[in-house]
Amino acid sequence: MPRSKTARYATFGLIYFAQGAILSYFTALNALYLLSFNLSMAQVGIFGAIALFPFVLKIFLGMLSDKVNLLGRGHRQPYIVLGLLVQAVCLFLVPFFNPAAQFGLFAGLAFVLMSGMALYDTCTDGLALDTTPADEQGTIQGIMVGGRALGVVIISAGIGLLVHLADWKAAFWTLGILTLAPLPLVLGVREHPQPPERQFQWSAFRAFAKWPVIALALLGALYSLIINGATEILNPFLQTTYGISYVSAGLYTAVWGVGVMIGGAAGGRLADRAGHRRAVLGALIVSLVAIAALAIITGPALAWPLALTFGVAFGFYEAVYFATAMRFTDPRIAASMFALLMAVANIGTGIGLAVSGGLVDAIGYRLTFVAIAGLNLLALPLIPAIFRRRA
Repeated sequence: MPRSKTARYATFGLIYFAQGAILSYFTALNALYLLSFNLSMAQVGIFGAIALFPFVLKIFLGMLSDKVNLLGRGHRQPYIVLGLLVQAVCLFLVPFFNPAAQFGLFAGLAFVLMSGMALYDTCTDGLALDTTPADEQGTIQGIMVGGRALGVVIISAGIGLLVHLADWKAAFWTLGILTLAPLPLVLGVREHPQPPERQFQWSAFRAFAKWPVIALALLGALYSLIINGATEILNPFLQTTYGISYVSAGLYTAVWGVGVMIGGAAGGRLADRAGHRRAVLGALIVSLVAIAALAIITGPALAWPLALTFGVAFGFYEAVYFATAMRFTDPRIAASMFALLMAVANIGTGIGLAVSGGLVDAIGYRLTFVAIAGLNLLALPLIPAIFRRRA
């Protein structure tokens, strides 16, 4: 890694900026794109769950990275390059598939695309764990969450306009080009040999038998279910209820992304300075209030500040959870353990996407926001289990 802290932070931030560019599509326009082919919200939820399934398999990608020095280039860097290339190629192919007539093929392509993302995401996390001092873990997670959110902000502000002025092909190909943006920095990464105390050991997996780690994984699944389930239905709610355009959907997501940047920076700093327990409790409270508030949107004007507030809650919770997961990770299985914690969290995401879509069809958007917000209370008994003294 670069010796300069600024250069190191820039590398992580740019990788996650590229990821955020793709997530901006999934957050702002994926549901609207699929609905334009007359798919139901339940089908949109199923598609989202399938597309995110590779993130459930991140543990195996993490083990591969921890154990195998690929082509003598290192345990992280070559995998990051490969993942970025896979994602870019898939984005260039997306416009040639019809989601309605070729739902299985379209979902399969999304699965491969997200597998590329899962690979470079896992190995970037491993690289951060290998190179970040303990007292900077919250900060580095804030930078990565913020970098991803910056990608969401910039792309969301323009992707809807690009679709409006050109077409979906131009949008997907632009995302493919942006995916390649981090490659110059990543190709310049040089990894040092791992010292003996950080080399892969199977015995380190015994950590997953400890109740604090189990409770942390459950918290990850719960928080991810909540914030991603709410995010998926925000723009469809505004379009169905108030008839917003693709351009407006992108701008709402850009405002949400600004909130994520603010929340990520605040959550990361709070975890470093006030401690992880207080930060997690704060994230729970902010999430509950912000998501419940979405149910009282009475028009497009009120949606702007509430989308921003929800973004703050999203970024805050993500940065806090990721920093806490770093603190619990065993360096001998850094990428594997962190990936497993994230895989469990992504199980929650998959469930959240499917459940939120189904709930909307059953009880409507507003009651779905209220129900999702209430799920935050389930985290209360997990907090003392995670942060008990012997953890």
